Amino acid sequence: MKSILIASLLISSASFAAKTYQVTGPIIDITEKTITVDKKGEKFEIEKSAATKAAGELTKGAKVTVYYTMTATEIEAKADKKSKK
Repeated sequence: MKSILIASLLISSASFAAKTYQVTGPIIDITEKTITVDKKGEKFEIEKSAATKAAGELTKGAKVTVYYTMTATEIEAKADKKSKK
């Protein structure tokens, strides 16, 4: 019975995992807190932290692939505008 409960918890938690995205291109700028990558003229500025894993030398011009997720920090709902009759 415990194994069924554990299996169902694992399956349900996997369905709530955040989707991972990636961007590949040269580094335009890199700071302690951000990395900016140019993907065919479009700039992607992505926040990074001390926990961000990095392999290789991260310098301007180096080609990298950055894996990231999107996380909401605030959500604001607005009432629908009702049309006047």
